[in-house]
Amino acid sequence: MLELHHNAMSTCSQKVRLALAEKGLAWTGHHLDLRAGDQHRPDYLALNAGGVVPTLVHDGRPVIESAVINEYIDDAWPEPALRPADAYERARMRLWTRQLDEGLHAASATASACIAFRYQFLAGKTDEEVRAALAGYVDPAKRARMSENVLEGVRSAHFRPAILRLRRMLDDMEAALGTGKWLAGESYSLADIALAPYATRLDHLQLGGEIARRPRVAGWYEAVRARPAYRAALTERFLPDFVALMAEKGAGHRAEVEATMAGG
Repeated sequence: MLELHHNAMSTCSQKVRLALAEKGLAWTGHHLDLRAGDQHRPDYLALNAGGVVPTLVHDGRPVIESAVINEYIDDAWPEPALRPADAYERARMRLWTRQLDEGLHAASATASACIAFRYQFLAGKTDEEVRAALAGYVDPAKRARMSENVLEGVRSAHFRPAILRLRRMLDDMEAALGTGKWLAGESYSLADIALAPYATRLDHLQLGGEIARRPRVAGWYEAVRARPAYRAALTERFLPDFVALMAEKGAGHRAEVEATMAGG
């Protein structure tokens, strides 16, 4: 039996759902409301002590960390393969998936919070309630970063470095796609699955123009979205209010974000 504790709009959850969809696997979902703090409940922390999503539970055994989960899925259900057969392409794939845990995911989360999600976080809460909610983050570094991002928005000291990191992601993708159809080479792989939610997040934040300015990335993004797994794992699960909020707030901040990306 497969169970997935996840959130519809979480980029890490999205990439695991993509892997499951590419394999054609059926699973039982447990949707966590991250704004309500479901990920900090004791019963969930017993599964995932970090208090983050997603967590995959296979026959009663939890697997955590989205990159690890996706490799587990490919190990447990080898067909269709989501890792290249060629050793060099497999190494390239791992360099892409590794980047997410080395700052890229944090950059995307920072941009999302500063531009849009802070408004959800603050809505209807007193200062005391906001600070109590922020205190629920288990990891101290994430707690400090999220606190500043939520309270300061685009004035956060983390905002500009995050935008520049996302620009580097797009530039690196453009370069990599010059040597093959997909990010690791000629095979669609966990690298493409890993990056698809982050490109989607930029699009939702009204930064699709940054994708369009890089023709290879634009073609890759179109190819990724055309896959049935993308529709099943992402499009059909998008929460309209979240998408609308990102569109509204992203449009309001688009000029300054694009200026930051252009200015370096």
